[in-house]
Amino acid sequence: MVWTLLHSRLHQCLQKRFPELKASRILVAVSGGQDSLCLLHLLNDLTKQWQWHLAVAHCDHRWPTDEGIADHVQRLTQGYKLPYFQRDAQDLPQTEAAARHWRYQALTAIAIEEHFPVVVTGHTQSDRAETLLFNLVRGSGSDGLQAMGWSRDLDGPKGDSNPEKHSPLKTKLIRPLLEISRQETGNFCQQQQLPVWEDVLNEKLTYRRNRIRGELIPYLQKHFNPQVEKNLAQTVELLTAEVAYLEQITREIYQTLSQADQKSLNRRLLSQQPLALQRRIIRQFLQSCQSQDPNFDQIEQVVNLINAPNRSQTSSLPRQGTVRVEGNFLRYLTVN
Repeated sequence: MVWTLLHSRLHQCLQKRFPELKASRILVAVSGGQDSLCLLHLLNDLTKQWQWHLAVAHCDHRWPTDEGIADHVQRLTQGYKLPYFQRDAQDLPQTEAAARHWRYQALTAIAIEEHFPVVVTGHTQSDRAETLLFNLVRGSGSDGLQAMGWSRDLDGPKGDSNPEKHSPLKTKLIRPLLEISRQETGNFCQQQQLPVWEDVLNEKLTYRRNRIRGELIPYLQKHFNPQVEKNLAQTVELLTAEVAYLEQITREIYQTLSQADQKSLNRRLLSQQPLALQRRIIRQFLQSCQSQDPNFDQIEQVVNLINAPNRSQTSSLPRQGTVRVEGNFLRYLTVN
């Protein structure tokens, strides 16, 4: 093994952010691309220091363009002498959203069935920057802009009535390469002579993320800032801490404003809060009353009711719901 700067950076990152991972059972998601191969190689090299039990998981979309990838990843895994697990999709639509949703479901199912409390993916600093831009142009608020954090819990399979077959541990997703760029993972794979599988779908500009990666980011690097990926990723890091703080404050205040039935808010006390917290409190209120997340316009309708005349109400909430002013309260009602 040749110890490189990336080995040091990953080792230090894990010591700082995830020291609890020592001696863990870790499932490594490997697509065959440069980022996941870089991650697998680094983790395998660090296994002796961290005493991990590693295994590889591959999600085969079963698209015509994916023919041969699963066999390639399986052979690669055999070279590392690691356990290999695979899930095959059935009639998966060729869209970014459908593929991403299915992959997380598949990885979670493997982790639970094989008792791996940790799943790691090869998302990089570049992915983080691209996600920020993707959500920005969609009109996301600060919560959406700080997506792709270092870790999150993975939900178990829905509709399973036999919890005994699942691990009692929560399954956590960890992204340990968020301070390493795609260019760096590519250079590492070349230096280590890793057999990267080039996914032809990454070149299709009909996928919006590919267009951001292939056209927008290079344009910004050339005409605005060569370090745009790093700077955007740092923005996400700042937003993540700020959103966490605001959410903590929101939960605390929401408990004082919400009534016992969870269908009413004290609008007099709500009016005393800054607008940023009003919006967050109202979003939490609507989330507790309906299954569908409210959008910006729906939240603003309720904000406008804080100082509105009695009996005023919203015009369009999901599933025939409405919020009406009743004295000092905003009350959520279901309209038949």
